[in-house]
Amino acid sequence: MYTIGVDFGTLSGRAVLVDTRDGSEIAEAVYEYPHAVMDDKLPSGKQLPPEWALQHPQDYLDVFYNTIPAVMKKSGVDPNDVKGIGIDFTASSPMPAMADGTPLCFVEGYEDEPHAYVKLWKHHAGQAQADKINAVARERGEGWLKRYGGKYSSEWFFSKLLQILEESPAAYNAFDTFIEAADWVVWQLSGTKTRNLCTAGYKMLYQDGSYPSKEYFAALHPDFANVIETKVTGDFAPLGGNAGGMTDAMAEKLGLPAGIAVAVANVDAHVTAPAVKATDPGVMVMIMGTSTCHIMSGDTLGEVEGMCGVVDGGIIDGLYGYEAGQSGVGDIFAWFVDNAVPPEYHEAAKAAGMNLHAYLEQEAAKQKVGEHGLVALDWWNGNRSTLVDVDLSGLLIGATLATRAPDIYRALIESTAFGTREIIEAFEANGVPVKELVAAGGLPEKNALLRQIYADVTGRTFKLAGSSQSPALGSAMHAAVAAGLYEDIHAAADVMGKLKEEIVSPIPENQKVYDKLFAEYKTLYNYFGRGTNDVMKRLKKIRNAARGEE
Repeated sequence: MYTIGVDFGTLSGRAVLVDTRDGSEIAEAVYEYPHAVMDDKLPSGKQLPPEWALQHPQDYLDVFYNTIPAVMKKSGVDPNDVKGIGIDFTASSPMPAMADGTPLCFVEGYEDEPHAYVKLWKHHAGQAQADKINAVARERGEGWLKRYGGKYSSEWFFSKLLQILEESPAAYNAFDTFIEAADWVVWQLSGTKTRNLCTAGYKMLYQDGSYPSKEYFAALHPDFANVIETKVTGDFAPLGGNAGGMTDAMAEKLGLPAGIAVAVANVDAHVTAPAVKATDPGVMVMIMGTSTCHIMSGDTLGEVEGMCGVVDGGIIDGLYGYEAGQSGVGDIFAWFVDNAVPPEYHEAAKAAGMNLHAYLEQEAAKQKVGEHGLVALDWWNGNRSTLVDVDLSGLLIGATLATRAPDIYRALIESTAFGTREIIEAFEANGVPVKELVAAGGLPEKNALLRQIYADVTGRTFKLAGSSQSPALGSAMHAAVAAGLYEDIHAAADVMGKLKEEIVSPIPENQKVYDKLFAEYKTLYNYFGRGTNDVMKRLKKIRNAARGEE
């Protein structure tokens, strides 16, 4: 018996066909989104303001149409032996749609309306709305705010929905439902609109069986009072649940049997936990890619500064699921490589038969800890945890005329490790123990220097995911539960989950130096991040004014 997991990332979607008997990955296929991330302009050429990040829902459908037939052809597996399909998605990435599921951007007349498209997780243009959500919640003494570390993010669902209402009331009134892209693609597969409890809890303010009150929403905007009844309708569905059988039309397009189980949607980071056997309390999984998400289950409810949320059953049923994260990690390294590395390193990498990332890693690994004399702040895409502030920006300090590209590359890696240590210490300071670490995703898979730096900076050993496609594997595992092949996700994780035998351990002499560097990082973190010096925000205002955007 087989299931398919489809992992929708920031730039591409990947399908993996998995043998449910042991978690073996039989075949995989990737489809790059033709529209990628629309952060500059719409397909029509219409320019977008700063901090926008949109996607095109047609790209998601094309992932299904291209990858699933491809994995079936590669594998040679009989389609009748495929019993279910599960998906995971970036979050919060919501979109406006009509009652029949048609995206608003597909409706004639709305192709040129920015608010008609998917607002990707890293869309930060709703910061003013997030500020209002937080300010009104504090004024009213809303207890749910503590579940989100004391601050709701511009990256999340209601910040983006309120932005539409305030900036384009016509667009707001034109659509029938605002829905996470994760739930929308499940709707397209099954014909049934559901809302997964994971995204609802972490991004949509759904806690302990209810949303905030109508009075609260009205205090944000009079026309927001009935937002739940008018824009956020739909039944909630548990993780591992069956959202419905695949429709005849979709089955024909994908070459799969109609009626196979379509699992309730999940978040890419959260679905990774069972894929790496992290189903017990205190095991923090670092899903490291363009950004990093830190997820962990606990048996007690705690309040942690700057966490993205804590939800009962949000990751594993019966446990409180915690989420924190860093808004930029791999994106930071990519920015540096794409924009700031001199030609000599490009030439040297080419001569060595290596890509530029690998070459810089090799050169940076030759250094002793602290040799470059640099410290950086990892805020090039804002700070998600623990400050929850997208208006912060990057910092590099200590550079001289002797500073070279490998020095900066290493300092940037170290800065992201410092950010992870800050998150771990925040959890533990608030009574939520972090007992184990597991690293998953492309970065730890490819970069040995990064793995060692994270061990040295955090002072902890950690394990590595056994699959390079952990989110897709986790989705396939949830599909196996939805199809009734396993009783629950614990049972599926026992059989299908994977960890490598390798354990990454800290080097004591490196730890001592990194403790000193982390102390400097903390000083900068508090000085620039907690209001002592808001120069980063002032610079953004000057930039926007110069561009005529403010």
